[in-house]
This record gives sequence, C-alpha cells and structure tokens, in this order.
Amino acid sequence: MREDSHSPRRLARSAMAFVLAGGRGSRLKELTDRRAKPAVYFGGKSRIIDFALSNALNSGIRRISVATQYKAHSLIRHLQNGWNFFRPERNESFDILPASQRVAEDKWYLGTADAVTQNIDIVESYETEYIIVLAGDHIYKQDYEIMLEEHVASGADVTVGCIEVARKDASGFGVMHVDETGRIIDFVEKPADPPAMPGKPDMALCSMGIYVFQTKFLFDLLRADQEDPNSSHDFGKDIIPYIVKNGKAVAHEFANSCVRSGTELEPYWRDVGTIDAFWEANIDLTDFVPALDLYDRSWPIWSYAEIVPPAKFVHDEDGRRGMATSSLVSGACIISGARIDKSLLFTGVHAHSYADLEHCVVLPYVDIGRGARLKGCVIDRGVVIPPGLVIGDDPEEDARRFRRSENGICLITQGMIDRIQG
Repeated sequence: MREDSHSPRRLARSAMAFVLAGGRGSRLKELTDRRAKPAVYFGGKSRIIDFALSNALNSGIRRISVATQYKAHSLIRHLQNGWNFFRPERNESFDILPASQRVAEDKWYLGTADAVTQNIDIVESYETEYIIVLAGDHIYKQDYEIMLEEHVASGADVTVGCIEVARKDASGFGVMHVDETGRIIDFVEKPADPPAMPGKPDMALCSMGIYVFQTKFLFDLLRADQEDPNSSHDFGKDIIPYIVKNGKAVAHEFANSCVRSGTELEPYWRDVGTIDAFWEANIDLTDFVPALDLYDRSWPIWSYAEIVPPAKFVHDEDGRRGMATSSLVSGACIISGARIDKSLLFTGVHAHSYADLEHCVVLPYVDIGRGARLKGCVIDRGVVIPPGLVIGDDPEEDARRFRRSENGICLITQGMIDRIQG
C-alpha cells in the first residue's frame, strides 16, 4: 500500500524514470500493425504507457525519458499531446528518445540495456542520483518511492520489481530465485521448472521489468557491457544476471508498493500482450467492483484528454432505445437507438439504431452500422462496421472473416471489413 501522500518523497525527486517503450507487441496481431504496444489504447481514454508514466509522476519523479523504436509515430504524438507539461525551470524534464542511430549509422537499439546506453549523455546531463528503468507496456499502479527507499536501505546494486506468480504459470517469465532475505541468488529466464519462493512452495517471483540503480553504477556497467562482443545488451539476459553473480541484487515484491484504493482487494498487474488478455482486462473494468480502480482520484492515470462533447443517448422506443448497461462509455459517443451491454467504448464511437453490442471493446471513432449484432469483439480505431453485420454467432464464419483468438474473441480491423465487402 502507498505511504502517506504528504511525505517529502526525497528519493523520487533525485531519481529519473527511463521508460522502455520500443516493443512491437506482436502477439496483439493487427492491433500493433500501426502502433507500438505501449501506444495501444486501454481503459476508455488511456494508452498502456500512461500507467508507467502516471506511476512515476504520482510517485514524485519529475524527470522522465521514454525510449521509442517500433512504429513510434502514434506513441510520440500521444506523448507530445498528453505529457508536455513538464517545466525545466522547476527542474523537470520529459525526453522522447527515438532510436535515431546516434551512436553509429548501422545501430538502432540492440536491446533494452542498449536503449539506455545510447542515451547516457542525455540522461547524465540531468545529474540524477538514481535511475528507475521501467517497461512501458504493463497495466498497474505502483509507488516507486517505496521501491527507491528499499533499494537504498538494502545497499543493493540493483533492486528488481517482482510479482508473485503460481509456479505452474511462471515459465513464461524471468524468475528470481531468492534467499530468505530477498537477495537474488539466481535469475532464470523462462525456466521449465521455476524456483519456488522461500516459504511458498507453489509460488515464484517473476520480474516486472522494473529495475532501480544508482545512476553512476549503472552507467559504468553499461559502458563495460557495450564493449562486450558476446553481450546481447539486454537487462534481463545480461545486466541483471551479471549483478546477481558479481554484486548484490535484491527482489522487491510488488505487493509492498502497489497502490490500491479501498475497493481493490488484490495487487493488480496485467500484461495485456495478447488479444484475449487485452479484451479481458478492458471488459473487467465494467464489473460492479472492478479489480482495477480507475476512479481513485488520489492516484490518477494521466493521459491526453481530448476536448470532446459528452456522450449522448437518443431514441426511446421499444426495440430502438439508446442504452448502455454495465458499460463504460467515453466522451463524444453517440448511442442512437442501440443497446450496449458489458462493453467498453472509447471516444467518439457512434452506434446506430437497432445495433446490439455485448462484451465488446470498441476503440476510438468506430461507426457501428444500423442493426449490427456484435458479441465478444475488439474493434480497432476508425473501423466502419457495415449495417446488419453479425459477429459472435458462428465461430467458423467469424474465423474465416476476422482474427479469432483461442478464447473466441474477434479482432476487427478496417482491412478485414474491406475484404468481406469486396
């Protein structure tokens, strides 16, 4: 749980957050054809990266850098629109660091560590004492000040943010083998038999991709790593294992610094890296008491807030009533004689008369034609759904026309619609 919000947050003000936001997110299929995974929409009005950035801001960190690489235009535009309020005269900074071949003309970012290495001169100029390396593609709320305090108190060379995962599900993660004091004695990438936590034989500690370093220590290590021809220049594969073997690496359990409101019963962390996980995490927000509280005003999720009119519901006839139940409906949506149930609509969605949506995640500015019936869908931005289209009744027909996931969720893009209309 978070500490008193009136605390001085001394360590956070002497730290920089370096957000790694270059990942493609290929398991999200066509959702990342035109945008990087951190730029994918989430929760009605946010992007995935807004959670890591908001955590940093709410924790008291006022120097932030974001390294971008894969199809970064959408992400960079979002950052410029929504995160341009930092002021240098208040010792604040916000840098967007594309992979711009600054080191050599044939070098993009070769790995997560190399993304920091190529920007050492920029980060070094701010003279921060600590650096927090963050993944920009997870959904969670965390107070990094608490993690910083633990890092300093332990005297660690690196503190690694970790979540508890059932051992049977931990093979897809980097797993920390720790002793009774929390010191990491081994780091295993995607092990077939994950090591158990002390005192919890059925649980494993898995890396969140969050690392805290003393800045000078990290830069010395990165410069040495840069000269190693056998290194892949990656934190998980090279830097962290090196410190585990030759220094002091400590695991920080997410439960100790997660931010929860009064309604959130469990620490919440999600990797929405597949269509099924993305759909489920968004639809879960429509629960009466969702596992993630977006309404907690003491820990807001900052984002680019478009200036749009309110949502509008029109028509009140039997069978043609603009209505939404157990749903999130964003600004500028027009529900015109359509029924929306257990769905999440982003900005500017227009659902025409007699349309029926159930368990749908609809990205911004989608137009849903008259009489369309959609169930269990993720609809990409700007798609025009033709009148009368039915999705969710015939699995074989859905799989032929659209991207259908293992759990039966249909991803719909404009290209798919164009093909079936052609």
